[in-house]
Formats: sequence, structure tokens, C-alpha cells
Amino acid sequence: MAKSENSKSNFIHPSAKVHPSNDPDSDPNFYSLEKFRLYETRAKIKSGLLYLSKQRFYLIGSDRNKRFFRVLKIDRSEPSDLNISEDPVVYSPQEIKSLLQRIAEGNRATGGLTFVAKVFGIAGCIKFLESYYLILVTKRRQIGCICGHAIYSIDESQLITIPHVTIQSDVAHSKTELRMYKKLLSSVDLTKDFFYSYTYPIMQSLQKNVTSMSEEGMPYENIFVWNAFLTQAIRLRCNNTIWTIALVHGHFKQIRISIFGRDFGVSLISRRSRHFAGTRYLKRGVNDRGRVANDVETEQIVLDEEAGSCKGKMSSVVQMRGSIPLFWSQEASRFSPKPDIILQRYDPTYEATRLHFEDLAKRYGNPIIVLNLIKTVEKRPREMMLRREFANAVGYLNQILSEENHLKFIHWDFHKFAKILGAVASEALDLTGFYYSGKPITLKRRATQISRTNTGSC
Repeated sequence: MAKSENSKSNFIHPSAKVHPSNDPDSDPNFYSLEKFRLYETRAKIKSGLLYLSKQRFYLIGSDRNKRFFRVLKIDRSEPSDLNISEDPVVYSPQEIKSLLQRIAEGNRATGGLTFVAKVFGIAGCIKFLESYYLILVTKRRQIGCICGHAIYSIDESQLITIPHVTIQSDVAHSKTELRMYKKLLSSVDLTKDFFYSYTYPIMQSLQKNVTSMSEEGMPYENIFVWNAFLTQAIRLRCNNTIWTIALVHGHFKQIRISIFGRDFGVSLISRRSRHFAGTRYLKRGVNDRGRVANDVETEQIVLDEEAGSCKGKMSSVVQMRGSIPLFWSQEASRFSPKPDIILQRYDPTYEATRLHFEDLAKRYGNPIIVLNLIKTVEKRPREMMLRREFANAVGYLNQILSEENHLKFIHWDFHKFAKILGAVASEALDLTGFYYSGKPITLKRRATQISRTNTGSC
């Protein structure tokens, strides 16, 4: 008999964030949906009558092993509203098969139930002109694994119109405008530099995932979730995160190495903030809220594979890079490979700079090591102006910060001393520390600070 889900069954068990159970039947109340099938009921025009009452999409989601099934109903008779309802029942394989048969039988007069697509999650929901569209992942590829949790990239995605064509107005069919909007959306290639996981919060560091055991569901408000806004409408209507995938924009690379016959797994993860995002030269500096351009968090995870990927020794080190937190810009030009740097606004109290470092302190803790890699000597001053003003900003802020929270400012001309940068990196690591755990949930060392790096090109 189908059972109504309890409040916990929407989410991944907190203890499974880093250490999933090896026994899939150990607790059936905690699961994630990883595989989906999309069906639709179609309307027919017969004797001048249009059957609209049962135009729906049915998205059937299941866990990885297809033991539990859920149903999401999407109304297709609304031309401009998003009407989504989640069936509260958790179905077994036999029960979901019986349900689909009943839906098909009940809609036989208007075309029955038709299979539309095999899906691996909803990447978002967007409204163009009048109609809503679903962005669906239709092909995925596993690119790695962290502590037993699979990490995926997208191979193919599909944009599906929600309202049935028979009830769309002329506004929704404005071909020129619609083509323009779809072209803008397609300019974002989801098959490049995006990755996600159903069961591991890949937008957070390993240390955060181990220590934040009380949180449930994927943390979509995290600044590194690229599609937080695109998935918001569905998450709010369903009051959970099991139907959508949280995409991270950046880089994921995983390799295995052997050192003196001992095997290790090394993962390099870069996460790009969705705030104040933009391309090189077009986005520089900081905004009024303290968000900087090109804010990227990079994490290196090392796992001792001899002890097992889920229960062995783990270490993680995190650093952040971003544009210099001042109001500055550059005007790109094909005739000038090195555009002039313009300090746009003088901020005597460095308010935006202060907000930026306060945000870093909330994210990573204090104190913060600022590694400034821009040039010290130039024939024609460009980066030197930024260097001087940045030093003034840090000096001003340190006057109002407590001594233990002072910003540790390290100048290092990257172009001049690149070969011995390792010494500076070692010093920064000694100051910030790193995360290390020899046993699950047993912390032997924690990182409580962050190293922030900037160059003149970011």
C-alpha cells in the first residue's frame, strides 16, 4: 500500500552528506530522486469541443535503485501561471505502475498517457513572454565521486513549454521575440563548466558538509548555486529540493595518484559566485553590497583511498580569489591589449571594501590573509594605482578592526617572483590551517581562516 511521506522523507539524511550508508535499505525514509520520466496527457478536438481539464505533465521521480517513486503534476491548461502540485504519497514500483495505468485509462478519450522524455532533474523554470518553460537535464555523465557521492556534468538539456499549444495566446507565439529570448538562454552552455550532485552539497566545502549536520536538503541560497533563482518557483511550491538539481559553475577535476605505493584520490573544485558575475574586463572591482567580480572559491580534497573512500582520512584546503574590492574598471578594446585601469569612485570610508571582508569573515572566519599579486614596478603606472589604493583601504580597515581580526596583507609581485611563490603559499597555509579528519565526523584539525588572492587580471 502506498504511504504518505513524513516530513523527513523529502531530504537526504544529514549524516549522509559526507558518509552515505553502504546499505541502501538501512533507512527508507531518507533518499534523493535521481531518475525521472516525463509523461503527458493530451487534449483532442472532437465535435467542436476541446478537452482541457486533464492536460498535464506527470513527472515520475525515483531514487537511484528505483525502490521509491514520487509524482509531480504540472498543469498545462494555464497559459501564464505555474500550477505545480506534488503528490504526498511515496509509491513502490508496483504501485507507481498501477497509478500510471489508471491515469492512462482515465484519459483514453483524449489521447491517453504519452511518454515524453527520460529526465535526470529540473535545472530550472523560466518565463518567456507569457508562457513558462522547463529546463530539463536529459543526459548526464559522472565525472567523479566524493566520499561515495557521485558528481555529474550535463551532456544534454531540453527546453519544454509548459502550456499546451492549444491554449497559448498570440503573445506567447510572437516568434521574433521568443526566438530572441531562447537564443539568449541557449548562449549559456550547460554542458560546459557546470556540475552537480544529488546527495552531496558540492557547493560547500568538505569541512562545511561534515560540520553542518543539522541542515536538511540542498542549500540553494549558497552563493555558488548558479541556478538558485531559476529553481526557486518549483522549490517554493513543493517546499523541498528533491525535484531540482543545484548547479555549480566552475571546474571539477578528479585524479588518482600513488605516492610510494600508497593510493590517494585528489579532487580540485572551483566554484564561481553567481553574484556580480560577468566576463573579463566587463566586470571589475566591487559593488555597493561588497560583492566582487570573479569571486571563485577553490578547494583541494585529498582522500586516503587505502582506508576506503567513505571512511578513510580526509583533508581539504580552501582559498578564495576575487577582483580587488575597490570601485575600478577597464574598457576593453581590440586596439589595446592592456586597457587602462580607471578608479571610478573615491570611497573615503571604504564602505564597500569593509562589507566585502565582513562577508568573507562570515563565510570562512578570521583573520583573513590577503595575498596581493599585482605589480610593484611599471613603466606606465596601471596596476600600481590599484596596489596603492588597496593598501590604503586595508590600512584604514585595520584601524577599526580588533587586533586579532586584522587583515594580514601580503604584497607579492607575481610577475617578478613567480618561481618562489611556493614559499608564500606555505606561509599562507601555516596561517590559515586546513581541514583534516581521520575518522568520520571526528575533527582533528579545522581551518578557521581564509587566504584571499587577487591579481591585476581578475
